[in-house]
Amino acid sequence: MVIDTSALIAIMLQEPEADRLVAALETDGTRLISAASVVEATLVILGRFGDTGEPQLDRFLRAIGAEVVPVDSEQVSLARDAALRFGRGRHGAGLNFGDCFSYALSVAHGEPLLYVGEDFARTDVETVRW
Repeated sequence: MVIDTSALIAIMLQEPEADRLVAALETDGTRLISAASVVEATLVILGRFGDTGEPQLDRFLRAIGAEVVPVDSEQVSLARDAALRFGRGRHGAGLNFGDCFSYALSVAHGEPLLYVGEDFARTDVETVRW
């Protein structure tokens, strides 16, 4: 599966859906996250925890066995297409910058996407039910 920033942050901040998201993670041995999503998550975590946030994020990614996948030219093309088709202000999904890279990684690797919210449900990407 591909892990979107929204799911990662929900787990780290122990939001109400955290336990169900962790259970979903445990059902799939493949745990990919876009390098762009790691940067996006870093911004959120630094805002919440200050300088201690980045090491917490790194420990969490290691603990769940997440593979950080570099952005390649195929993903750039898929992310641009996602922005055109499903981007904020263009479509009801309202994907943001980070969302477009999660979408791209999911499509490029043929892996379902774990996320929180309603945005990806309005796209054509395969998602994880939790």
